[in-house]
Amino acid sequence: MNIATPKFGVGASALRKEDPKLVRGEGAFTDDIRAKGELRGFVLRSAHAAARFVINDLDAARAAPGVHLVLTAADVAHLGPVMCLAPVKQPDGSRHALKHTPLLCDGEVRHVGDAVAFIVAETLEQARDASELIDIKWEFAEAHADLATALDDGVPLVWPDLGTNQAYLYHVGDEAATNAAFAGADRVTTISFVNNRLVTNYMETRACLAEWDDAAGKFTLTLGSQGVHSIRRTLANDVFRMDLEDFRVVTRDVGGGFGTKSFNYREYPLSLEAARQLNRPVKWVADRTEHFLADAHGRDHQVTASLAMDRDGRILGLKIDLLANMGAYLSQFGPYVPTFGGSMATGVYDIQNLDFKLRGVYTHTVPVDAYRGAGRPEAAFLIERLIDAAAREMGMPVAELRRRNFIRPEQFPYLTQGGRNYDVGEFDGHMTRALEKADFAGFPERVREAESRGRLRGFGTAVYIEACAFAGSEPARLTLDPDGGITLYIGTQTNGQGHATAYSQFVADHIGIDFDKITVRQGDTAELAKGGGTGGSRSIPLGGVSVAAASEVLAEKMKKIAADELEASAADIELVDGSARIVGTDRVLSYADLARAAKSDEDRTGLADVVQDEATYPNGTHVCEIEIDPETGHVEVVRYTIVDDFGMTVNPVLLLGQVHGGVVQGIGQCLSEGVIYSQDGQLLTASFMDYAVPRADSVPFFDFETRNVPSTTNAMGIKGAGEAGTIGACPAVMNALIDALDRAKGVRHIDMPATPQRIWDALNG
Repeated sequence: MNIATPKFGVGASALRKEDPKLVRGEGAFTDDIRAKGELRGFVLRSAHAAARFVINDLDAARAAPGVHLVLTAADVAHLGPVMCLAPVKQPDGSRHALKHTPLLCDGEVRHVGDAVAFIVAETLEQARDASELIDIKWEFAEAHADLATALDDGVPLVWPDLGTNQAYLYHVGDEAATNAAFAGADRVTTISFVNNRLVTNYMETRACLAEWDDAAGKFTLTLGSQGVHSIRRTLANDVFRMDLEDFRVVTRDVGGGFGTKSFNYREYPLSLEAARQLNRPVKWVADRTEHFLADAHGRDHQVTASLAMDRDGRILGLKIDLLANMGAYLSQFGPYVPTFGGSMATGVYDIQNLDFKLRGVYTHTVPVDAYRGAGRPEAAFLIERLIDAAAREMGMPVAELRRRNFIRPEQFPYLTQGGRNYDVGEFDGHMTRALEKADFAGFPERVREAESRGRLRGFGTAVYIEACAFAGSEPARLTLDPDGGITLYIGTQTNGQGHATAYSQFVADHIGIDFDKITVRQGDTAELAKGGGTGGSRSIPLGGVSVAAASEVLAEKMKKIAADELEASAADIELVDGSARIVGTDRVLSYADLARAAKSDEDRTGLADVVQDEATYPNGTHVCEIEIDPETGHVEVVRYTIVDDFGMTVNPVLLLGQVHGGVVQGIGQCLSEGVIYSQDGQLLTASFMDYAVPRADSVPFFDFETRNVPSTTNAMGIKGAGEAGTIGACPAVMNALIDALDRAKGVRHIDMPATPQRIWDALNG
C-alpha cells in the first residue's frame, strides 16, 4: 500500500493529544456537566456493620426544606438488585447461592456504608440535612469482619439462611497427583501470608447524572465508567427490566478507573428512578468517605502455599489453600477474581502438579471485586514470594532456582495446570537483562556502603506473567468527515490511558493525516451499538487491531474515490498530509474533496471487527532495591528496574506512564496501603488520614525497557500493558524487603503493608 510513513504512527513517542484540554481546565468529568433543573441525591448509609432496622417516620424528612423525594426499600421494590454476574462452578458441579446487592436495604444492613434511603433535594446540603430527620429504630447484631476466623464455629453469620459464611468452593488441579509429588519430594517450602485489602482511590470519585424523558419513556445516564455498554445492559436487563433502547448511557472524561468503575452500583438506578418519579434530572456525587464505604474494595486474601522440590531444586508440585473475602454481598464479578488467580498460579514455571483450593467467604465488610490486575497480581505475588522463600531455605541463588524451573522457549505453546495456554515467552532472557541493568553484581558493595550509613539494603526480583486481552473483539468504525477529518467510533473507554493518542497512531499508519484532524469518539451508546469497554488491558490489543484494520478498509475506499476522480489506478494513489495524490505527480485531491466525491456514506466508512481466539500473556522481570532505617522502620525504594515483554510497543511514552502508574500502586500495597476493620466491622481506615497512598517522594525514578517477543495470538503481536506494573511490583518490593530483614535479623516473613511500625517490630522482636 502506497502510504507515506507518518510522523506519529505506531511505535512513535507521540505526546498525548488529550492533555491540552485537560490542563486548560476544559475537561468534561461527570460533576462538570450540568442539567437544567438538576436536583441532588444523597444516600443515607448505615453506621452499623450488622443490624436490623425499622423506619418509624419519614414525614419530617419529606417535609424538610428543599426535599423532593425520599426513597426506601419499599419504594424501589419493583426494581431488581445490583446483581452478581459471576457464579462459580463448585467441585461437585453445583452453583452456589448468589447474594446480590439490594438497591436499598429492606430491614437489615450487612456492612458499614450499606444503603438505607435515598434523599433528593434542591441541594446536597438539604438532602444531607433531611437524612438526619429520618427516624430509624436499630436492633444491633454481632458482626464479624475477620477473614481468618470467618469460617470458625460460632462466629456471626452474614447470611444465616446459608448456615455458614462460606460463599463458594473452587478447585483447580489434581489433588491426588500433587499429593504423590509431595510425598516424593526432597524438600518442601511453605509460606502463609495476607494479601491485604485495598481501596482504589482514583482521583475522580464516582458520580452520575440521571435524566428521564417522560414523552419518550427513556433514560439518559451520564457517569464515569469503564464502558457504557455493560452498564446499560445491567440496568436494562437486571434492574429496570426494560428494553436496551430505553437507555442511553454516556461517559465523558474519567479520572481513573482501575477496574472499580467497571461495575453497576446501586446509586445509578436509584438516581434514575428518582429522575423518573420527579421528571427532573438528579445528580449524585460520592465524597471521598463514601468512596471508602461504598465502592468495591480489592484483594483481601489469606493464603497458605507449599512448593515441593527435588534435591536439585526442580519443582515437583504446588499446593495452595486460599481464603478470599467477598464482603457482605457478591459484587458484579467478585467471585471470578480469585478463581482467575488460580488459573495463573504456576506463573512462569514448568510445574506439572497443582492443587489449588479456594473458599470464598462472606464477612460484614464492603464487597470485593476487580482492582488493577484482578487476580493476576495475587497469583504473581504468591508464586514469586514462594520461589524466593524456597531459594533462601535451600541456600541457592534465587535467580538460579528460577532458571532451573522456567518454561523454556522450546516448550511453547505451553498448557499450564491452571488451564492457561501460553503462546510464547523468553523468561530467562528478560530476567538476565534486568539483573544486568540493575547491577546485581555490584549489590554487595552497595550493602556495605548502606551499612556505613546505618541502613539495611535489600535486593528483590520478581518474574511475572499475566493473562489479558481475552478472546473476543472490539469493533471499530471510521468515517471520512466532510471537512476532511477522520472520526473513530469505538466501544472501549479511556480512563486516562491516552486512547485518543494511541488509536490515532493506528489511523495515521494507514491514512496520512495530521493528529489534530483525528477525532476519537467513545462512551455513548447512542453512537455505537456495541462495545466491550476497558478492562483486562484489552483496549489496545483488541481495539487497536480493529482500528488498524478499519483504517486499511477506509484507505482503500479513499484511494478508489481519488482514482476515479483523477482518472488513475488506485494502486498509483498515495495518502499523505491530508490529501490523495498520484505518486510522483502534483495531481492531488484533499480529503475534504474525497468526502464530497463519495457517492454514499458507505464509501467514506471503514468498519472492522477483528476477532482474537485466545488471551495474550505479557510477562517481565521487576528488580527492586530498598533501604531500611532500622531506627524508625522507614523504607525507601532506592532503585527500580523493569524489563518487560509486551509483544509490541504502540507508544513508548504512553507505555512508560502505564508501567510507572502500576508500579506505584504496587509499592503502595506493599508499604502503606491497607484497609483495617475492627472485629465488629467498623471501617477504621475511611479517609486519607488513616489510609496512606504513595506520594511522589515515595518512589524513585524507574529504569524501564522492553524485550518484546510478539504474541502469536494477537494479529499485531501486541500483548497489553495496563496492569503489568502492579503485577510485578508487589513481589519484587516484598522480596527486597525480606532480603534486607533476613540479612539483618533473620526475619523471613512480614505481611503487607510493611509499615514502619511493622518493620520496627520485626527488627526488634
